[in-house]
Amino acid sequence: MKTPGTSTPESEFDAEESSPNVTKRKLVIEIVKELQQEEDAAVEAARKAGTPREPKHVPTQQEALAVVQKLLDHISKALAQGQKIELRNFGVFEVKTRKPRVGRNPNRPEVDVPIPQRAVVKFKAGKEMREAVLKLSASR
Repeated sequence: MKTPGTSTPESEFDAEESSPNVTKRKLVIEIVKELQQEEDAAVEAARKAGTPREPKHVPTQQEALAVVQKLLDHISKALAQGQKIELRNFGVFEVKTRKPRVGRNPNRPEVDVPIPQRAVVKFKAGKEMREAVLKLSASR
């Protein structure tokens, strides 16, 4: 809530808009906005064509958030079980095992520090994402 005489944003989202990071909240808001625009366009096109169409249910932000959260939960659960997650045109998440190795403390280089074997999540971008990101680096 905004109090008189302060310059704080009206909502949390307004403050986040300047951030370059994409949060789960931003994703949900964009998804709902896109679904609403698509539905509005379909209803308008049907009206212009003379075939009235009942608007379909567009999920609320809470419903979209629940779907996004379930997706993330299932991805996390599958990775924790050692499964590979392949999302076409997006990428592949998989669990790889790093070999044990010997590290060095830069403050005391004479002392070897054993680093144990561990499981890590690796991500390999899909073809479409890789191409989109390459276009980004070419434009900078």
